[in-house]
Amino acid sequence: MSPSVDGTLAAEGRCICFSGENGDDSNKLDHLSCPHFKRRSDLPSLSSSSYLLSLDAVPLDDYNKLWRIVMASARGFTIGAGLKGGLAFFSLLARWRRRRLSTSAKKLEMVSNSDDVILAVKETLRYGLFLGTFAGTFVSVDEIIATLGGHRRTARWRALLAGAIAGPSMLLTGLNTQHTGLAIYILMRATVLASRCGIKSKRFGHICKPLTWAHGDIFLMCLSSSQILSAYILKQESLPPSYKSFLNKHGGKVTVILQGVKEIASGIPFTNLDAIERYYKTMGVDIELDPQMKVPCSIIHGNQPCAAHFVSFLIQAYQRALPVYLPVYLIPALIVHRQGLTKRPYTILGKGLLGTARSSLFLSVYCSSAWAWTCLLFRLIKRCNIPMVAMGTFPTGLALAIEKKSRRIEISLYCLARAIESFFTCMADTGYLPESKKLNRADVVIFSISTAIIMHCYAMERDVFRSKYLNVLDWVFGVPLPPTETPRKNS
Repeated sequence: MSPSVDGTLAAEGRCICFSGENGDDSNKLDHLSCPHFKRRSDLPSLSSSSYLLSLDAVPLDDYNKLWRIVMASARGFTIGAGLKGGLAFFSLLARWRRRRLSTSAKKLEMVSNSDDVILAVKETLRYGLFLGTFAGTFVSVDEIIATLGGHRRTARWRALLAGAIAGPSMLLTGLNTQHTGLAIYILMRATVLASRCGIKSKRFGHICKPLTWAHGDIFLMCLSSSQILSAYILKQESLPPSYKSFLNKHGGKVTVILQGVKEIASGIPFTNLDAIERYYKTMGVDIELDPQMKVPCSIIHGNQPCAAHFVSFLIQAYQRALPVYLPVYLIPALIVHRQGLTKRPYTILGKGLLGTARSSLFLSVYCSSAWAWTCLLFRLIKRCNIPMVAMGTFPTGLALAIEKKSRRIEISLYCLARAIESFFTCMADTGYLPESKKLNRADVVIFSISTAIIMHCYAMERDVFRSKYLNVLDWVFGVPLPPTETPRKNS
């Protein structure tokens, strides 16, 4: 990249005024009188390796520590409340729409709607306070340690400790609310960042080399799908309530059908064939189920052939998926690309709509192919049991290939966190693992360890982050000085 008009090197973030690149060292300006230096020092910045070493070059009058704490807290609150509030808003719209179509709920509609709004506002404030407190605590601890111990001497461990101390702010979402899935997901994110650091390392690079496998994200998704979808059919109580509700909605099958598939897979006598037949009659399908059936295709899709069921289910699933991904793309566009929206709104909104359509296609293919793969396997093997359910749901993860490459690892890690939680819950329920409930709020401990790793990587190894995450973190905590900046002391 070429130098900008005012003489700064845009590509490297260095100022020509004291870089000596004009070939005449005698013409270097004193850094205290350099206008570019003063302008850059006006911005509070986060503890990164370059930032930590360059704080000695920032005049104390220009660096307002209290302002950095206030801004980090306010911006953290904005992101937490914005994301949770946006999701709650779309959830309320979907709930109100269902109630308007239900005649039995019309009498209680006003009361229920007000309760939903109050609950949504409370959740929005809780998550705003959570992220606002996390950001404020991290910056506060970072500044206190730097002031007492020195910026340079504490550079390599300060962010690690500050991230761990800020972790318990998760308790603000509710003292009795467990967030095991969220904690495991953040742990997965921390593991990915740590592995990227390991790949760069000369000492651990050969150990972490397998992590660079091009399609590892799709394999993780297949592995996660096998556990999650098996639990969805066989043991829903091992899944978090919110995630179970999500699967029940997009899985597209009522409880009586899932119960029938569970019974045939578990090898126990049917208890609800009459209920399944009555359900299909309400849908205009007259069917008589065989108690001696070996495969549950007639339970899953009645008189429809497997291929026809896949097509019809795909269309319905796509309609269910669209409202899910609208806020996923709309809210980040308003936060991350807030400045670009005024300059190129059609480009940004067009990409958001394209991303919404693409992600909705992924979710609809994922759900519809889950039933297609299991039906295919059941018919080929001519039996249905628990291992067949696990095998049939494994290739469902291939649908992740529809998604953009940059989103695949995010989705696979999220699902892997849910799968791990479900797996260990199943193992504990069957007696293969000791009870873990004795460790109170293990989710907070896991979250604190994970945030310590993430913030340390952010401070010392910024290049292991993707640019979009760096943009958000820099906006919350402050923009770090460029890595090429050299620490300079006042003369």
